[in-house]
Amino acid sequence: MEEYMLPCLNKKLLGIECMGCGMQRAIALIFQGEFVAAFHMYPAIYSLIALFICIGINIFFKFKHSNKIIGVLAIITVATIITSYLIKIIN
Repeated sequence: MEEYMLPCLNKKLLGIECMGCGMQRAIALIFQGEFVAAFHMYPAIYSLIALFICIGINIFFKFKHSNKIIGVLAIITVATIITSYLIKIIN
């Protein structure tokens, strides 16, 4: 599976990782059952999955307060992505 992953053009051309680096590997780790390793690879993976699930459910079944739930999940996801990226850059 890893041989079919897309390379990060930002890392390849500029030499620095982007905010999405590690997402593909984290998804591969989830499929392999390595849930903790997936979190360490890309900390926003679980909030991102929850966000996409809520958006997908909301497309087919409208539920009460869906906009608030999706908004909160989006904020949590973006905050986690930015925080983990800054920590990765500093270290």
